[in-house]
Amino acid sequence: MEVTILVVPERPHTAALRERLALALQGRDEVTVTWREVTDPAQAERLGMHGSPTVLVDGADPFARPGQEASLSCSVGPPPSVERLREAVAAPRPTTAREP
Repeated sequence: MEVTILVVPERPHTAALRERLALALQGRDEVTVTWREVTDPAQAERLGMHGSPTVLVDGADPFARPGQEASLSCSVGPPPSVERLREAVAAPRPTTAREP
């Protein structure tokens, strides 16, 4: 399983997400985590970013609202809880082709 975190440099919530993700993934050695900085709106759209930070599990954002447009902005509200992150990596996700 691949978890990709899309972040805009110098935005809040990144440190909190990093801590929560580490707790959520304890004992999940099969999960690979990649952190990726996104710096322009076109890149955010290509990657499926819905605010910073965005969590992609096997290429899909399990926390995006239906119809939510891509955005380079800060996410509204805090990052997902440890429990919600655990649920996201436990649920099977369709693989979506995205720019690496």
